[in-house]
Amino acid sequence: MSKEFNVPPVVFPAGGNPGPAAVAQRRLPTAPFQPPRPANPSIPFMSFDVGSAAAATSFPTPQFGGNTIGIGSNFDDEPPLLEELGINTKQIWNKTVSILNPFRVNPNLHEDADLSGPFLFLMSFGLFQLLAGKIHFGIILGWVIVAALFLYVVFNMLAGRNGNLDLYRCLSLIGYCMLPLVILSAFSLFVPQGGLVIFGMAAVFVLWSTRVCTRLLVELASCGDEHRGLITYACFLIYMLFSLLVIF
Repeated sequence: MSKEFNVPPVVFPAGGNPGPAAVAQRRLPTAPFQPPRPANPSIPFMSFDVGSAAAATSFPTPQFGGNTIGIGSNFDDEPPLLEELGINTKQIWNKTVSILNPFRVNPNLHEDADLSGPFLFLMSFGLFQLLAGKIHFGIILGWVIVAALFLYVVFNMLAGRNGNLDLYRCLSLIGYCMLPLVILSAFSLFVPQGGLVIFGMAAVFVLWSTRVCTRLLVELASCGDEHRGLITYACFLIYMLFSLLVIF
């Protein structure tokens, strides 16, 4: 059974089918949009002429002279970066050399306290312990802070109102006097653990650190000579605890 669909009739314009001329007239492409030329030809970016724009926009090359910049272009007068950060490498080296000789310690070098050298020694001590298979970075930093607080409180209680030892200097002195124990930690990598050799070396290096720290505290702090014995005992306890990290 077929269905019939109603198709609307096709109506052509008058005159029959469109001829070729009408088709060509309809398909004639239009010219692209071109902006109008400016009245003032000195503005190159409105004329869309690359050659003339490049010629018109040629600026003179800037000249950088010695005094043309007001900010200051001479970097030779600038201080080194470490000096700007407050890290005096020469001073740290001189303090380190003074610690290496326990019988000729120069207290004048340690009047200007700093924490750059102590931080370097503590990190070295922890690094040597890490090479030995012991992770003690947190313990080392914690013990140094507790030891500085202990020494600060004990000394100022003994000196009374005349005590001039501040906590910052305590941290600096304890950190610098850790150098012998850093050397002990390095030697312990080549010495059997738990033997008489390591105990004997630990005793020598603990006495070394104790002597140097006591000498510096007595010379730099007021009323230090009156309490030399107690200061020596406190320093001995501090460095003996650090030596136990190396031995065990």
